[in-house]
Amino acid sequence: MISSKVAPGEEEQGESPSKVELGEAEEQRDAPLEGQLEAVPLDEAGPSWTTGPPLERLPPLGQEAPPPRRCHTNCLEAPLSRGFQRFGATVGANPWLFLLGPALLTASLGTGLIFLPKEKENLEEQYTPIGSPAKAERRFVQGHFSTNDTYRFSASRTSSETNFASILVVSLANSLLEPEIFKEVSKLDQAVQALKVVQENGTQILYQEVCAKYKTLCVPPNPLLFSWQHNSSLNLSDLTFPIHNTPTQLIYLAGFFGGNVLGQMTGKSQRLVESRAMRLLYYLKTEDPEDSERSQAWLTHFLDHFNDMKSSLTLEEIEVVYFTSLSRQLEFEATSKTVIPLFHLAYILIILFAVVSCSRLDCIRNKMCVAVFGVFSVAMSVVSGFGLMLHLGVPFVIIVANSPFLILGVGVDDMFIMISAWQKTSLSESIRERLSNSYSKVAVSITITTITNVLAFYTGITSSFRSVQYFCIYTGTTLLFCYFYSITCFGAVMALDGKREVAWSRWLEKPDQKYSSLKKSCCVPFGSLIDKHGEDNHPMNLFFRDYFGPFLTTSKAKFIVVLLYIFYIISSIYGCFQVQEGLDLRNLASDDSYITPYFNVEEDYFSDYGPRVMVIVTESVNYWDNDVRQKLDKCMAQFEENEYVDKNLTEFWLEAYMQYMNSSGNNPNDKNTFMNNIAGFLQFFPIFTYDINISSSNEITSSRGFIQIVDVSSSSNKKRMLLKLRSIAENCEVPLMVYNQAFIYFDQYAAIIENTVRNVMIASTAMFIVSLLLIPHPVCSLWVTFAIASVIVGVTGFMAFWNVNLDSISMINLVICIGFSFDFSAHISYAFVSSTEPSVNKKSIEALYLLGYPVLQSAISTIIGVCVLSAAKAYIFRTFFKIMFLVMFFGAAHGLIFIPVFLTFF
Repeated sequence: MISSKVAPGEEEQGESPSKVELGEAEEQRDAPLEGQLEAVPLDEAGPSWTTGPPLERLPPLGQEAPPPRRCHTNCLEAPLSRGFQRFGATVGANPWLFLLGPALLTASLGTGLIFLPKEKENLEEQYTPIGSPAKAERRFVQGHFSTNDTYRFSASRTSSETNFASILVVSLANSLLEPEIFKEVSKLDQAVQALKVVQENGTQILYQEVCAKYKTLCVPPNPLLFSWQHNSSLNLSDLTFPIHNTPTQLIYLAGFFGGNVLGQMTGKSQRLVESRAMRLLYYLKTEDPEDSERSQAWLTHFLDHFNDMKSSLTLEEIEVVYFTSLSRQLEFEATSKTVIPLFHLAYILIILFAVVSCSRLDCIRNKMCVAVFGVFSVAMSVVSGFGLMLHLGVPFVIIVANSPFLILGVGVDDMFIMISAWQKTSLSESIRERLSNSYSKVAVSITITTITNVLAFYTGITSSFRSVQYFCIYTGTTLLFCYFYSITCFGAVMALDGKREVAWSRWLEKPDQKYSSLKKSCCVPFGSLIDKHGEDNHPMNLFFRDYFGPFLTTSKAKFIVVLLYIFYIISSIYGCFQVQEGLDLRNLASDDSYITPYFNVEEDYFSDYGPRVMVIVTESVNYWDNDVRQKLDKCMAQFEENEYVDKNLTEFWLEAYMQYMNSSGNNPNDKNTFMNNIAGFLQFFPIFTYDINISSSNEITSSRGFIQIVDVSSSSNKKRMLLKLRSIAENCEVPLMVYNQAFIYFDQYAAIIENTVRNVMIASTAMFIVSLLLIPHPVCSLWVTFAIASVIVGVTGFMAFWNVNLDSISMINLVICIGFSFDFSAHISYAFVSSTEPSVNKKSIEALYLLGYPVLQSAISTIIGVCVLSAAKAYIFRTFFKIMFLVMFFGAAHGLIFIPVFLTFF
């Protein structure tokens, strides 16, 4: 059967009127009045938005012509149609030129694929906001504070992520605070520290050589385990949390033990009754590039051999999961390989859909081979678009791998429209005339859909996320190539297939009785029906006209549709308030990755305590001034009173220094005394050396303290915590700044809504302008705007019900849905307002008759293109399928159900 993306209302004719008859009819036609549109014969331009906005129709004989409309689209439509008519004639006259030319262009641009990236993709650069506050804060910290991972390492004082390996140990019993379990954990720890890398030159890399150190020892992976290993008599049933006080030292346990059951208060801590999980953190050297390279080599060895090592230990009391600073990057890169087989499957499905849509038992009109080449031309556009972008140096990020699936589904739409227009032409015409007429019919349709979709993508360039920018650039450019190849090489293939039609037609006309049965079977038309008006219609068109349309316009159906829409919009609005913000970093890996159970265990047992946040005094202040100290104390108190801060775990050098000054009997209010005693203070507390930045002129240009964040497991809590801490710092009378390396990723939670709203508003405005230019009917423009807003709300709301976060990946799809919402709603609403039927119900039925099947076909082809992504093992690909499915489903529902009903109310 053939596609019904046609200029509905145009008759598919077996024979067309002769040139003489057409000329006589042209002479008999009255000249148009000045300012009035000239009626165009149906075989020149069709009255359908599928092939352009409906043209003015001649009134039936004996009836008075309706008054001319004031708003016409011929200012753009007619010139475009005439231009395409001339271009189609050129393609029809020179098919091989327009076939081989794009093929050579594809081959030349395709050489850009050799520039596909072989280096690692920087996750921070691609999936965090450009110019985020945290990045500026990090630059300040790096410029004013130093660290030393070879002698005095402190994890909370680092400005960027260090090299590390992390192991989470979960007890199979209720608590791991038992000597037998600690023995097993200690055996695991010793095995990890015994790992060594043998390099190609025979040298070894030992853990003790690459570990971050405090003085001469490696930083312990777990402070309590380290104390127990050196003192096995340590009473594990008499511990306090989050700080355990021993006769010789304070042991910081927050973040190292999880799944805790706490008892009575003991000072500022509570008795640790039970603990289900333990964290082992192996920090490695990072600051020196050579040390960092050796550390990463050890981490790679750790990843390669950890499972074998774990099996050899026969651990019976515990379960362990692991993660390293390299894991997220390596696992993210591995996800791209899982989608390649799905790409092949998508092409097979689209080819099958195209063949079924374009097949007929009439061997002359059969377009199966043409449809296959149409899919191939979409593949050519992908090669050309991607090759051009790579030649221009536009980075190829993994998320761009989603693009071919979308382009595959969208790109074949133009093919369906062009084939359908070709099927309306007569075999008695020349190839040049047939292609010329076909191009004039499809000019506005394929142009406006391309403009709207490309505009929707190019508005994504304004996003603050580079991954979104690059995806939109690649996809928008490739869609332009789809458009170009459709009107060149695919048109050329239709012209060549037209020659086949002529040859077969002549063969069938020969009076050869030997092959009469075969000829008869070849001539059986299939996939279209002749209605009472003599029009050759696809069965689906008749279904919308004779069954679906009349049913939808009944009072009961309208009532049900209104109730359905009320339920839809209420559910969507509710979902909008439930959707989670930000990209969960675990979702960058595939489902079967080893880092997924790690993040699950971390969320279950270690979500109570978040990062330690720096509170930085960014300018030189008079610390010896009591008023300044009081202002600082007031600000620190405000931080500690925040719901996301544990006030008992604050660390600030100034507080310790004041105690030191008071105990030594010195006056802290005298500048010279204050400054001269800092050196002696740092000898007793050397860790504070990295918290005080003293200039050559003996001024404290900046300093910092630390607060402990708690209860920020969800993205919404992380966002609120970040905004509240920055607000406190901004309103403090002393210039303050807050920073932690995790804020680089937390900033996406604060930026994602702003970016989404901005991109959606820009794209919607662009669509509205396009609608005014190409379909300047105020009612139509209003319904287009309504449909866009309604679909966006629906997609966003139902994202929450389908466990999809509002992140940089889903933001792309929300921008995409604007273009599709425009296509569906504009076609139907314009067909309605342009209908000459006397009643609103009949107008709605006619709109569905003309455009119901094309809208349905477009939605189905796009869903088929992306449906294979539902089988992907990675979140970023499944999310693309989920949202595109919602976009197409809700977009088609608005075009086929909601808008046709709502239009009858006005």
